[in-house]
Amino acid sequence: MPIEMPDSTTHRCLDDGTGVDLRDCSYTQGVGAGQLAALWQDPDFDPDQRAFYYVRALENPTCRWSTWDALRLGIEPRADLHATLQERAWSSPIWYAP
Repeated sequence: MPIEMPDSTTHRCLDDGTGVDLRDCSYTQGVGAGQLAALWQDPDFDPDQRAFYYVRALENPTCRWSTWDALRLGIEPRADLHATLQERAWSSPIWYAP
């Protein structure tokens, strides 16, 4: 599996080009990575200062439940809601104390 590095300026992974077909809520297959591994160092680390670190992850977009329901019922999705969403996850923090 090829290793892809996050952007050195934004610290984000590159866009993998996935998308959602709002006609049936299918999403792009065969893109993205099954796992992600990274080594990161704090460029401003001060061993005399308390700190904490955590990881944030953003999932590829999927249809939200209201879009699925509208498709099943054969009606237009609600205009006041986004048709898709991206789930988010946060790791537990790692605390550093001098």
